[in-house]
Amino acid sequence: MRFKDARAAGRALAVALTEHARRRDALVIAVAHGGVGVGLEVAKALNLPLDLLLLRRLLAPQGAMRPACAASVAGSTFLDEEVVAAIADDGERDPALRQFVEAALADFDEHARAARGARPPLELSGRTVILVDNGVRTGSTMLAALRALRSRAPARVVVAAPVAAPEVLDALRTAADDFVHLHAPDPFGHVGLWYEHFARPSDEEIRAMLEEAPSTSL
Repeated sequence: MRFKDARAAGRALAVALTEHARRRDALVIAVAHGGVGVGLEVAKALNLPLDLLLLRRLLAPQGAMRPACAASVAGSTFLDEEVVAAIADDGERDPALRQFVEAALADFDEHARAARGARPPLELSGRTVILVDNGVRTGSTMLAALRALRSRAPARVVVAAPVAAPEVLDALRTAADDFVHLHAPDPFGHVGLWYEHFARPSDEEIRAMLEEAPSTSL
């Protein structure tokens, strides 16, 4: 049941998402980096636009499973409240922590621009968003991505992944409006085990994949 690569997994996943094909109110958001190849093939098969959600873990105030993150959601920045507090000018901040977070945010912003190119931010409010990754192991990344995406007020969020660990299924079904996956192997191990070729695309490769996606009007 291993997939050849991310794009083969995306083609298989798209079959389970055909109800969303060619919908004018829908689009695909891929979790970068690993989910972009999967998301591209879903977008192509469904003839939907594609964009990115990039995520940077910055703090762990509630433990490793609930990190405080910065995100770029289709070109718009989202910060978890703990990140906002770390850089707030409230007179009680930790100067070293503020410096660390500000430097990390500047680096993250540069990385997001490199991956998306010159694309303007997209309007997601009121739309159906298919949020795609290459797999879900602990769920912490996808749940953080969902928090960021919900800040843009989409009408509906469908989480989709080719493989997911059995123990995260209930949490994702609760957090998303719909959760689509193809396999939930037990034991799971890590996502890379379920791909013959498991590679992290570069920013240049991500930009090329965005250009390859359908150019449906947004």
